[in-house]
Amino acid sequence: MSIIFKDKNARLSYLLYISFVLLFSCNYKKINNKNKTMDKTSNHSYSNYQDVVIKHLSLDLNVLFETKEIIGIADLKLEKLNSNVNSVILDIKALEIDKVTDSDGLALDYSIGKEDEILGSSLTIQLPKQGDNIRVHYKTTKGSEALQWQEPAQTLGKKHPFLFTQSQAILARTWIPLQDCPAVRFTYSAKVKVDMDLLPLMSASNPQHKNENRTYTYEMPQPIPSYLMALCAGDLEYKSLGDSCGVYAEPAQIEECANEFEDLQSMIDKASELYGAYKWGVYDVVVLPPSFPFGGMENPRLTFATPTIIAGDKSLVSLVAHELAHSWSGNLVTNRTWNDFWLNEGFTVYFENRIMEKIYGKPYADMLALLGMGELQNTLKDMQETHPNDTKLYLELDGRSPDDGMTDIAYEKGRFFLLMIEGVVGREEFDLFLNGYFKKNAFKTITTAEFIKTLNTDLLSKNPEWKSNVNIDEWIYSPGLPSNCPFPTSTEFDKVKEDVSMFRKDGIIPNTANYTTHHWLQFLRELPDSLPTERMAMLDDSFDITNTGNSEIACDWFKHAIMSKYDVAYPAMESFLIRVGRRKFLTPLYGRMVESNQKEMAKRIYSKAKSGYHSVSNNTISALLNAK
Repeated sequence: MSIIFKDKNARLSYLLYISFVLLFSCNYKKINNKNKTMDKTSNHSYSNYQDVVIKHLSLDLNVLFETKEIIGIADLKLEKLNSNVNSVILDIKALEIDKVTDSDGLALDYSIGKEDEILGSSLTIQLPKQGDNIRVHYKTTKGSEALQWQEPAQTLGKKHPFLFTQSQAILARTWIPLQDCPAVRFTYSAKVKVDMDLLPLMSASNPQHKNENRTYTYEMPQPIPSYLMALCAGDLEYKSLGDSCGVYAEPAQIEECANEFEDLQSMIDKASELYGAYKWGVYDVVVLPPSFPFGGMENPRLTFATPTIIAGDKSLVSLVAHELAHSWSGNLVTNRTWNDFWLNEGFTVYFENRIMEKIYGKPYADMLALLGMGELQNTLKDMQETHPNDTKLYLELDGRSPDDGMTDIAYEKGRFFLLMIEGVVGREEFDLFLNGYFKKNAFKTITTAEFIKTLNTDLLSKNPEWKSNVNIDEWIYSPGLPSNCPFPTSTEFDKVKEDVSMFRKDGIIPNTANYTTHHWLQFLRELPDSLPTERMAMLDDSFDITNTGNSEIACDWFKHAIMSKYDVAYPAMESFLIRVGRRKFLTPLYGRMVESNQKEMAKRIYSKAKSGYHSVSNNTISALLNAK
């Protein structure tokens, strides 16, 4: 990410040195935010983790739904890596710091740096003379972007409020003061008290039922990075799905969710057969309210999932396979910086498809792969015109939000890079390499450069032709898709292509008796963006697509409705956009309204919907519409 030094370690050392000079040139006293600045590092963090690092975090949280705030105490056990360091630098954003003490309650001097719009502020704390613990008393504010406080009306049951966090990429600092970068891994424990009769859950060991005193405890004995810190609280019930897994959901949806995820234990077993034992003990899924901005979040022991994957036919459970796969790629072996994000997601999409193939067969997995290629090609088409450098796997995100790198490039280009390697060396050799990779790097972080070295040493060195055929540098450091990209095929989708051709040519309505969600998505994506309104009406009259309950199909249908000016579907689309907060669906629909000169409609709908969106979604849509 450096723009000055070719050697990133040299630049990082220089930045830390300058930061220390600035910090140590004044006394450690509380100072106003406006009077303090801190240089930024390539990890999107102010922290001096190369000199002192968090080893364990102990949290005492009071979750107050009445005032929509969390009052917390963060007890940080530190380890000095540099004996000369006398301060620790944490990341905070939109937090009110009450006081900082050592473990005996003696006050420690601290300073708060100037606030950056993306990174927040540095919290510099003088280390205690005795011991290695510091204790930060704080509370969240309305600006704490990780927290989404849901009103009862925004939940399925309509009776109780709901809270969930979204820490990825750098929003953990908005609800916990810590070293908020993926290079730092720590264990944690927590005590959480809630002011209502709700069940709180974390990315740790979890209760399965509410208790009378509304106070709960948690343990995460395996070290995790800050972006995997997670908390939710709501009217939730639990149902076991196997020896080591289960699902949490609102009472009215628990049975439906349990049916949808009934193959979860099989997924865990098949994944473990592929790449080694599951290391996290329990794997549960909690289904959140619809404003959750992502499809899922791979928090250890507790995947957060959007209700939009509950389709009734298990057709969208690949998302759960994806989050489960993160238990190896991402959670177990973590990208060290957000420039290396593809190491988390590319591996995970590849692994997800292998899980789906093991459970549901190759034809099913082929459909998923082909849909992924279509999404990648659309993303490349859009980004090559505006941000061509962002179509590289390794990104340079200095001065930008790491969210800018969370595109199909990391996910799908990363997946097809790994699929290409599999094709060159053979699946047996590649699986042997991946098993060694996960074992060697378990509970560690890794950079792109380190992965390339490992790939060359442990795999490609076995055959001199493999390295030239893999073409590493073009895949990772060049934009677009190299010529040796594997393109998946699907016999299932060959029939869909015929159906599309006959419909476009002669208006013949397809026979969809054997269509799954994936067939429908491929059918809609093979159609031109804009269709004559009479053709849109023919499909709608035959299949009532406008009123489908399947969110994936609805989104693709509404894309066509916007570009075709098929206003019959607009009321249902507006209702969809108000009800669903998943950014994957919001961005293309609002984007197409802008593209088709219907921006005023987009703004009108957004004004109604934005109060129900998470800040992650609001930031994206607000920028898209240039609206505040």
